[in-house]
Amino acid sequence: MAEEVILLDCWCSMYGMRARIALAEKGVKYEYKEEDLNNKSPLLLEMNPIHKKVPVLIHNGKSICESLVIVQYIDEVWKGNGPLIPSDPYEKAQAWFWSDYMGNTVHEYAVKIWATKGEEQEQAVKDYLGGLKLIEGVLGDKPYFGGENFGFLDISLIGFYSWFLAYETFGKFSVEKECPKLILWVKRCLERDSVSKTLPDSEKVCEFAYEFGVE
Repeated sequence: MAEEVILLDCWCSMYGMRARIALAEKGVKYEYKEEDLNNKSPLLLEMNPIHKKVPVLIHNGKSICESLVIVQYIDEVWKGNGPLIPSDPYEKAQAWFWSDYMGNTVHEYAVKIWATKGEEQEQAVKDYLGGLKLIEGVLGDKPYFGGENFGFLDISLIGFYSWFLAYETFGKFSVEKECPKLILWVKRCLERDSVSKTLPDSEKVCEFAYEFGVE
């Protein structure tokens, strides 16, 4: 019986990008199904009845939800091309912590940049850049968050780059000016096919943000 691998996702989801990059890193062939988040498919609602969100990985009829859980699943099921998640318990715990911090705390600041104006937006910009600088501090002078090797935390964070331009445009700031080491890391990641072929064009994301942003 042929292995069935399906990914339900949306092109601009930085969370879905995690799953796509992990699958590419492992060389897994899969069927990609684009979801309209304003008109969710019956398959998405069936496979993720709790949160009804993308991404959802379907492996031989069984669903795996939540992006970091999906990356872990991919790493454990498809052993090829080396591990993505650190084997050291402390390093693993740190990678999960910073992934969660970026995906929740820092992302909430980013949403406010997009969805607010005035003083509230100005504060959101300060909070967002503060969060990015903490992330940059974790990177330090290493090529990747995983050290010499591209790994779990890199996969968790790189998708957020595709939205930088949108936030910069709304909030009138420069991530590169504030966090130059972070942008150098971005450029190293983009040299990998798994990343460059997954991340959408930032201009397209910016247009999307303006379409659904504040008036």
